[in-house]
Amino acid sequence: MFGIGTNGRDNEAPPPSDGKQAEPASAKETVSNWLKPYAIGEKLKALRLRKKLGLVELGRHAGLSAALLSKLERGKLHPTLPTLARIATVFDVGLEHFFTDERKRHVVAVAKKRDRQRFPERPGTSDVSYFFEALDYGAIPRKVNAYHAEFQKIAKEKLKPHTHAGAELLYLFSGSLVVAIGGHGYELEAGDSIYFDSSVPHTYCKLGDRPCTALITTIP
Repeated sequence: MFGIGTNGRDNEAPPPSDGKQAEPASAKETVSNWLKPYAIGEKLKALRLRKKLGLVELGRHAGLSAALLSKLERGKLHPTLPTLARIATVFDVGLEHFFTDERKRHVVAVAKKRDRQRFPERPGTSDVSYFFEALDYGAIPRKVNAYHAEFQKIAKEKLKPHTHAGAELLYLFSGSLVVAIGGHGYELEAGDSIYFDSSVPHTYCKLGDRPCTALITTIP
């Protein structure tokens, strides 16, 4: 049985196809909306400006045209994975750099004193030279690590030097402290600070009986 079409004519077979199927506009919009939170173009531009590269120069390194890169930065085009991989290689970042949802980043993190956890320098031993509390545990991702440290008085022979990547800045709030770095001791009083390469073995030795506390910031 034949029905009547909306144009008043009997239903007809569709016109012959040329073998190509156009992508529905809604599909493009879906992809665009899905990629929007990742702000790929903005991240690309930020990387380029950080390296002080022009579009033409970046294009030479990545083997892409400046016009294409401009459209990518302005969100007029979405890059394919091979294109994004070529750009990522220039900046020495992984593809995951471009696929972090900015809405899920904790760019502001408040660490309430009542919620902070206090940990010993080394668990499972009574010879602890300091206790610390993380001041930035809610921040994701973290570009620095900050701690409140409370130093204990223990025998010098029980101190255990340690190392970690990056650099460290210590600001002494109260008391007196010796920071031993690479076998050399630096004595600090309240209000003093010290910056050093934390890949060099270092440790802390409290002086006297007064409370001794500090802010320690490390940069990976």
